[in-house]
Amino acid sequence: MTTTNKPPGQKTIAAEEKKRLRKTTVAGSLGVFVEFYDYGAYGFLAATIAKVFFPDSGGPAAMIMTWGIFGLTFFVRPLGGIVIGSFADRIGRRAALVLSLTLMTGATTVIGLLPGYETIGIAAPILLLAMRLIQGFSAGGEVASAMSFVGESAPDNHRGFLMSWCQVGSFCALLTGTSLGVLLSRALSEEAMLSWGWRIPFLIAAPIGILGYYIRKKLQDTPVFAEARESDEIVDSPLKATVTDSSTRRKMGLAIGLTLLNSSGYYILFSYMPSYLNKELGFTQLAGLTVTAVSLIAIIIAIPIAGTVSDRIGRKPVLLTSSIGLTLLVVPCYMLMNLGNVGAAIAGAVVMAVLFAGHSGIIHCVMVELFPTRVRGTAYSLGFNISTAVFGGAAPLIMTAIITATGNHSVPAYYVVLTAIGTTIAVLISTENSRIALDKVS
Repeated sequence: MTTTNKPPGQKTIAAEEKKRLRKTTVAGSLGVFVEFYDYGAYGFLAATIAKVFFPDSGGPAAMIMTWGIFGLTFFVRPLGGIVIGSFADRIGRRAALVLSLTLMTGATTVIGLLPGYETIGIAAPILLLAMRLIQGFSAGGEVASAMSFVGESAPDNHRGFLMSWCQVGSFCALLTGTSLGVLLSRALSEEAMLSWGWRIPFLIAAPIGILGYYIRKKLQDTPVFAEARESDEIVDSPLKATVTDSSTRRKMGLAIGLTLLNSSGYYILFSYMPSYLNKELGFTQLAGLTVTAVSLIAIIIAIPIAGTVSDRIGRKPVLLTSSIGLTLLVVPCYMLMNLGNVGAAIAGAVVMAVLFAGHSGIIHCVMVELFPTRVRGTAYSLGFNISTAVFGGAAPLIMTAIITATGNHSVPAYYVVLTAIGTTIAVLISTENSRIALDKVS
């Protein structure tokens, strides 16, 4: 009997390539983890933050201002996208990743060190807003840079699967931040939480960010970007190239529509969910965490599956299944949660999570495949961040204000439906690009 073995050199190359892809995926995921870890911690600790930083002692006005700060930071994301995205298009993806992670980690850590309103008065919420603005600025460039870095490094036929792990990192971050928040609130007295307990989740971001910085500094830039640089395709002003090219402008408009569901779904279905269950529906903190945690576990499992399926059958069928499914089922799912029963709430949340995985798991892959290398960081950042700022970041504030004014607890469901319809229309008029090599996108 004879056996056929691959040459040793070929095995080494394959092993080195797998190792490189693992490092690339981890490096991209860690920065996304830090960004969304903060959102999870802030979302769960919103009631405590309101008491610490505002004079209304956590009343409706303080909660609205707390979510207002959360929403305002999203409006600097397009600016961060322009600055850091352009930096990524001119200098390189890796350099942009290091810059964004440094800013983000620093701002999150400083929040954990800020004195409260009782100590420095109005300066406390002003400093909180300043740090959140820095976070928003850095996050505006982080997402597109990280996703482009992983996408440009991945094989064409596995791009959806590998990029999906960045999104897994974001939901693991939400789960970690939310779980840590409820663990501290149950282990500590309210006085201890208000005094120092709330700081711990934000301070933990420092070692995570340092680890991400160390990993990113050691990476090489992507093969796609390196090829573009060697071919002299890099432009001096990616922003000018983005806004003056009619094809790129049209794609940016399409990007805003494609990401509508991501903008509302992420912040309504997950970041805002603990506060919604506790403050609006009367669930205990433990019950609210249980519902949110189970739905997060469900989406963490479903996202890589969605990425794999999209590699095989294309992005559009997966996106349409998600957006149409949520359009039809999100209101019934919210009705289940409004029953006040933990089991029913879990069922509704899990259905929404699994459906949303079909969008969240591959939307960034769709964005990477939409724009050419020379403006990918800038155009992707602008389209994605404009949608996120308008339809995502402000959503918790809008939902809280409308529910307070009307008493209608189904408002978040209607909001998700509207954005799901918008995304469905955008997907239908978009082009399937999953089979195109990224260096061939024009």
